[in-house]
Amino acid sequence: MGEASGGRRPLIAVRDDGIGNLHSAHKGFEHAGADTRLTADRGLIAAADGVVLPGVGAYGPCMQALRSSGLDEVALERVEAGVPFFGICIGMQLMFAGSEEAPGVTGLGIFDRPVVALPPTVKRPQMQWNVLDRRVEHHMFDGLPDETWVYFVHSFAGADGDDVVATCHYGTDVVAAVARDNVWAAQFHPEKSGANGIRILHNFVTAAAEAGAD
Repeated sequence: MGEASGGRRPLIAVRDDGIGNLHSAHKGFEHAGADTRLTADRGLIAAADGVVLPGVGAYGPCMQALRSSGLDEVALERVEAGVPFFGICIGMQLMFAGSEEAPGVTGLGIFDRPVVALPPTVKRPQMQWNVLDRRVEHHMFDGLPDETWVYFVHSFAGADGDDVVATCHYGTDVVAAVARDNVWAAQFHPEKSGANGIRILHNFVTAAAEAGAD
């Protein structure tokens, strides 16, 4: 999609703690115009214009890996510093207080409420394309069509709250995206959602470039 913010390629640190295949997220942000590093280096993450917390797998092991690497502290420091921060799939769920998937495991608490299971009336996981129902307009959705389809793979989702910017319908209204100040989060996989997903990644890259230029 090209470079962001007047040709500047912002440095985006995609957190890598060795859990799951995160290369698709890395490549997605590269395609969206960022200088992207898949890294567990705390110094590099602290220096980046934007930080991405992806995740593949189960809540408990992912949270344990994040804490064992010390990257939980770095994540919270970056959020507190106002650096653009994007949680994707399990990465989004780790930003909540905890999850029904792993009772007793404490999350990052950026969003002070739990992650809950999808209703028992639907097939779990939701593994399909679904359309976003936007609650508010947000920079995350700049340039997207009114009917925006994205790809989901998940059995749990964050509980509802005032910072939810989009839901999808899957047996009930399911939280699909959350945003507050410098923090974005998506339950779906932008990097697997074709042109719509790349647009969302590009919008984050642009936000990171603008924040880094201030």
